[in-house]
Amino acid sequence: MKKGDRLTNIIIETMAAEGKCIARLDGKVAFIDGGAPGDVVDIELTKIKSNFLEARVVSVQKFSEHRDQPFCEHFGLCGGCVWQHIQYAEQLKYKQQQVVDNLERIGGLQLPPIQPIVASASTRYYRNKLDYTFTANRWLTKEELNVAIENKTYEVGLGYHIPKMYDRVFDVKQCHLQPDPSNAIRVQVRQVAMENDIPFFDLRKQIGFLRTLTIRSTLAGEVMVILQVTYDKMEWTEKILAAIAENFPQVTSINYIINGKRNDTFADLDIICWRGNPYITEKMRLPAADGELQFRVGPKSFYQTNPAQAFELYKIAWKMAALTGNELVYDLYTGTGTIANFVARDAAKVVGLEYVAAAIDDAKINSQINQIDNTVFFAGDIKDLLKDSFLKENGKPDVVITDPPRAGMHEDVTKMLLEVAPNRIVYVSCNPATQARDLKILAEKYVITQVQPVDMFPHTIHVENVVRLDLR
Repeated sequence: MKKGDRLTNIIIETMAAEGKCIARLDGKVAFIDGGAPGDVVDIELTKIKSNFLEARVVSVQKFSEHRDQPFCEHFGLCGGCVWQHIQYAEQLKYKQQQVVDNLERIGGLQLPPIQPIVASASTRYYRNKLDYTFTANRWLTKEELNVAIENKTYEVGLGYHIPKMYDRVFDVKQCHLQPDPSNAIRVQVRQVAMENDIPFFDLRKQIGFLRTLTIRSTLAGEVMVILQVTYDKMEWTEKILAAIAENFPQVTSINYIINGKRNDTFADLDIICWRGNPYITEKMRLPAADGELQFRVGPKSFYQTNPAQAFELYKIAWKMAALTGNELVYDLYTGTGTIANFVARDAAKVVGLEYVAAAIDDAKINSQINQIDNTVFFAGDIKDLLKDSFLKENGKPDVVITDPPRAGMHEDVTKMLLEVAPNRIVYVSCNPATQARDLKILAEKYVITQVQPVDMFPHTIHVENVVRLDLR
């Protein structure tokens, strides 16, 4: 076999961790782009290695009974909802298996019975944040390219990056991830920009005016818009912002950013609130009492992007923590203090640690507006914060809740947890592979007593997992 060869009537067996399908060819594992488990397909080999192959589906001879009809016209081009051609129940099955495989194969861990994955109540329009990119030269299909060449048309776009292509953006017609008025706002902004000849940004040449459009929303119906431009020209900026204000009264926070850098990150930039509040407010029920929490979400704030499912995730972590009201809790990677404030009413005190200083400012405000007075928050690199002097000053935790980024916890943090030896650790993870690595270290003193996968992102390959560890 060689690259470019086509093979016919290949049976796809299952899914791999990164969303590719798996088949077996002459004793080798083949990772295949496209298709679904149970499909019979023709493939083209794209990579030949000594112990595995890579390929792509070129045609389907027989469709799997587990297939579903993709609901988005951008499916296959967009890198977002890559599993929408697979029935949701099947997606959940493979996500659950992904958790098991990572914990057993990477971690080599002894596991209790794993609870069935918690499905998302909504499989569309569940996100509260989307980032759109302006492009002066949008990605064109072959048919569109022929028309553009013939008509010499100026092809701008406002949409998403093509997977693995930083400078290629396709124009989104409709996205099924964020509820209204997200799509309508994007369409309006694009139209106003084109009608007023406001230049879209060219990612390759680094020229143009309009860079990105971010839309954030809450379950309570508040909406924030953030427009990112390359330089200060209020005549153009206000054309767009005024159109948003006039046509979308539910937008309660309208902001813009001037960014002359070569990238679109704005954590280090000033955000100008043009109209409304500099934040939106999300609400979340309390886990075991009447009432709710409020969380202010600013342009730079992190908040779980599936807010309805975030309640289920935090409720699981709260149950695993098994608080009685007497415990000192450390909440590592606390972000804007969502978990810390969520569990605070059932703890004696909660200490939140986070490396992003702006997030700690949000966490403190969130405690204040919820009248929670038993939380304290500290900003800094957690591996540097979590030292003997810090523990002496703030106390040794009875329970630790940790919710690190995809890279997992720093090895120094896991080793310090072994030294501190809290009675329980609740590990919330968005990456079971790095979670398994960390759990393998913690297994020196801890036994895993509960494992609960949670689906936060339907139609994607991602899965969250919550693990309870008890001191031996």
